[in-house]
Amino acid sequence: MSTMIIVVIISIIVVLVVLALSVLTINKGYSYKHTIDPPKRNSSDETREDK
Repeated sequence: MSTMIIVVIISIIVVLVVLALSVLTINKGYSYKHTIDPPKRNSSDETREDK
């Protein structure tokens, strides 16, 4: 095998590994469950509801 073919094969392997890691990272980000805290009740909110 010539040196050129070895370089091309190694380059293809590196590209495939980077692509696989990118897909795994994106899938992990999309599967993350985002949560938010409930809003705090202010005293002004309570007086508005009483009226």
